[in-house]
Amino acid sequence: MTPPLLTVDGEGAGCEGNESFALMVMGQSMVPEFNEGEIIIIEPGGDAQDGSYVLAWHAGEWIFRQLQKTAEGWCLHALNPAFGDSPLSSLNAVRGVIIQKALPGRRNASRFYV
Repeated sequence: MTPPLLTVDGEGAGCEGNESFALMVMGQSMVPEFNEGEIIIIEPGGDAQDGSYVLAWHAGEWIFRQLQKTAEGWCLHALNPAFGDSPLSSLNAVRGVIIQKALPGRRNASRFYV
C-alpha cells in the first residue's frame, strides 16, 4: 500500500516533494525528548540513520519514532517505555527525518537534530 500524502485540513493540499514541513506532536510516546504540543520540522529527503528521529508510514498510519538498528534489522523505537517498539522490514517506511523541534511561543526553546 502506498502511503497517502499528508494533508492540511483534509483539503488534499499535501506536503509533497522534498520541502520541509511542520507537525505538532500529539501523545506521550516520545517523552521526555518530545512533549505534546511541541512543533517538529520534518525534512522528507533527510538522511535517516541509527538514532535519527523519523516520520514513518507503518501499519497503515503515520508514526513518529526514533530509528534504531538492532541485531534483527531496523525498528521504530518509542522513547516512553510504556510504548512498544515496531520492527521494520526495510527503511522504505521512513518518509522524513526530524531536523528541529520548537515550543510555540518560546523561541529559545528550539532544538536542532541535524
